[in-house]
Amino acid sequence: CAECGKAFSLKHNLIIHQRIHTGERPYHPFACTRCGRGFSCRSSLATHQRTHTGERPFSCPDCGKSFSQKGSLKIHQRTHTGETPFTCAQCGKSFAQKVNLTTHQRSH
Repeated sequence: CAECGKAFSLKHNLIIHQRIHTGERPYHPFACTRCGRGFSCRSSLATHQRTHTGERPFSCPDCGKSFSQKGSLKIHQRTHTGETPFTCAQCGKSFAQKVNLTTHQRSH
């Protein structure tokens, strides 16, 4: 980047980065027909549209609870496995979700 010197391996990433200097709004060619919200890729639009349709295609094999996003299912499955991959470097307490670790770290 000529403005700040940050380097990118892909030209596309440089172009996106340069918007923080120019103030140019991101390009969102995929718009939701229900609410008008724009997305830069078709898959993000498809995920968003589930908020309108209520579709929940990802089901937990352990309890049957369903989710609109694959990532939400993965987080949920940790309630069954007990997996807590996010560990506080200061006290060693671990969490199933990164957001809970971040909140916890404010207590130190």
